Amino acid sequence: MIADTAMDATTAGLRAELREPAWRAAPPGARPAIGLSWSLTVLASAIPFIVAAELFDTVPWWIAAAQIGLALAVLAGSLLIRRLRALWRFSVVMAVLLCVLAASASLDLTPAVDGLLGPGAFDARMLAEQTEKLAAALVMMSVLLLLRYRPGEFYLRVGDLTAPIRPVRLLGFPRPDSWRRFGLIWGVGIAAVLGIVQFAVTRPSSAVLASLWPMLVPIVAFAAMNAFSEEMTYRAPMLATLDPAVGSGHALWQSALFFGVAHYFGTPGGLLGAAASIFMGWLLSKAMLETRGLFWAWFIHFLSDVAIFASMAAVLA
Repeated sequence: MIADTAMDATTAGLRAELREPAWRAAPPGARPAIGLSWSLTVLASAIPFIVAAELFDTVPWWIAAAQIGLALAVLAGSLLIRRLRALWRFSVVMAVLLCVLAASASLDLTPAVDGLLGPGAFDARMLAEQTEKLAAALVMMSVLLLLRYRPGEFYLRVGDLTAPIRPVRLLGFPRPDSWRRFGLIWGVGIAAVLGIVQFAVTRPSSAVLASLWPMLVPIVAFAAMNAFSEEMTYRAPMLATLDPAVGSGHALWQSALFFGVAHYFGTPGGLLGAAASIFMGWLLSKAMLETRGLFWAWFIHFLSDVAIFASMAAVLA
């Protein structure tokens, strides 16, 4: 009887935690922290690389070093100035993330893993990329644990799958729909649009499409790994450290911008790809904040990656 009562109390506590108000207002007096966090997010993002690449057709090596230095300077300022104190964990996370990204850019695991999954170019490329990304995610999760965040505080849990969305009329979300319905519709819809666009661009032959069937398992597996790694590397650390410091609105858009502009050099790429990825980052950040968990952000991301990786496999086939 006592055990049942304790179990009920634990369950009730978990439900109350998951259903706590998901949207935090900026704390009083947070304006300096908001301005500084936005400055660090913009300057530490891919934007300086994009500007250098477009204007000078090259990216100087010192940009990455300057970004790390900036994050460390913000960390020092946040420890010394009381009004900026709330940003110290965000500064640590950004400094480590920038170091991880710089190390990843200079590391090529392809020769080490070449042939481990067979002779296919797709398997070799994906295994190398996903190993690097998973390692980055593990580093970021370890940093958050060292900063004394519990796993649930950086969204490493399923979350409330039926939490209501926060309506945004301007973007076509006028009602507080359930994430169970909203996540399914948008996850499948975005993946379908991506698949159609990728098919229209690559125009694979029927023979190439037929060759994708044996690759379905690695496509799905790598998509699942990629979605988890990117959520735990780019989104969860920024949201966990920014949300209490500057409020949910700023945390959401900063995370979306940082994630989205990085896709300027990715797939889909260019200005349109970056803009689409910023919207995607906004939606995934919204899912993570409002459900206080990983599942819907991971699920939507995963379905989109299946479409993208299938197209990539067709090109490399």
